[in-house]
Amino acid sequence: MDIIVRPLVTEKMNQMGNILNKYGFMVHKEATKLQIKREVEKLYNVKVADVNTIVQRGKRISRYTKTGILKGRKSSYKKAIVTLAEGHKIDFYSNI
Repeated sequence: MDIIVRPLVTEKMNQMGNILNKYGFMVHKEATKLQIKREVEKLYNVKVADVNTIVQRGKRISRYTKTGILKGRKSSYKKAIVTLAEGHKIDFYSNI
């Protein structure tokens, strides 16, 4: 099971990374805080101070088309916000 699905790279998460040293990841729904901490430390060679998790519920969506209104739902996912120890940073753009 892959614990980390992908990093969350948004304007808000970039600001949190620069100012508060916090980074966001989309993680597997059954992942625990300890598993997330170990995985981030192993992948990015950093020291994790704290992990907060959020289960983001899927949003309802509707779209108007020629054939009528299509209604559906986006998938729900689990989000982890990881606080790194002082002096550690993650650079998501170094692999591009």
